[in-house]
Amino acid sequence: MSGTDPWSARPDLPPGQKPPAAVDLTKPVRQRVRSEPGELPPVEEDAPREWWDDPRMPWTGKPGRKDLWCWGCIAVLGIYGLATLPLRAFLLGLNTYALAAFSGSNIAMVDIGARLRTGHQPYWWVGLLMAALTSIKFDWIFWWAGRLWGHGIIEVVAGRSRWAARTAAIAERLAKRFGGPAVFLVWFVPFLPSAIVNAFVGDVGMRLRRFLLIDFAAAIVYRGIWMYAGYQIGAPAKDFVHTLSRYSTYLTYATIAIVVVGTIVRSRRQPIRRA
Repeated sequence: MSGTDPWSARPDLPPGQKPPAAVDLTKPVRQRVRSEPGELPPVEEDAPREWWDDPRMPWTGKPGRKDLWCWGCIAVLGIYGLATLPLRAFLLGLNTYALAAFSGSNIAMVDIGARLRTGHQPYWWVGLLMAALTSIKFDWIFWWAGRLWGHGIIEVVAGRSRWAARTAAIAERLAKRFGGPAVFLVWFVPFLPSAIVNAFVGDVGMRLRRFLLIDFAAAIVYRGIWMYAGYQIGAPAKDFVHTLSRYSTYLTYATIAIVVVGTIVRSRRQPIRRA
């Protein structure tokens, strides 16, 4: 067909119009997104994150007023514990009843029990009640956190370190198996974080009144055991507490140093991110 119009083989096309180019199916088809006249093409950029949009936070989405209040209480709780360490040392040397009322210290309970054995202590039961009440004064915060965020707060506590993750897993299994009685049992299992159990029962819907009653009963029994130990030991326990009070200031400084160093080390580690 040399010398003839190559498009004459398509009689269905108007004269002079070329057929569309053949599509090569072996090549990927690229689509171009066209913008409207006078409009700049869209540019994909990573939007800056808000401060609350952090996988280390217990909530999902933007926090509300209750979330911020609860998170603020948890933050203040940590600061309070560190700031009051020197005051505890001072109260130990001043008056064990004051220390029991302030922090529910086991050392204070041992001293009250030893004093009851060696002398007249008609108000030992007041020290026991004060110690139990002050021991549970902040437990409702983690119950509230569990009610607000569910398993999110458990992951925050467990993500502090490998040791925290292991102990948190044990505490969570304890709460799942025993439910409400786990609030009582966790007082008597060393090194288990009660915050995990408190958050779990808050998540599953335990009423605050019931939670506080169980928690208070456990505190009474636990502090009572320490008081009874002091009563059984007697004068040697009293002498030990007196000696400890003499060196309590140095022990406080050492404790603060350990806490600060531990906080710095944890802050430098890669945070555990939730899926």
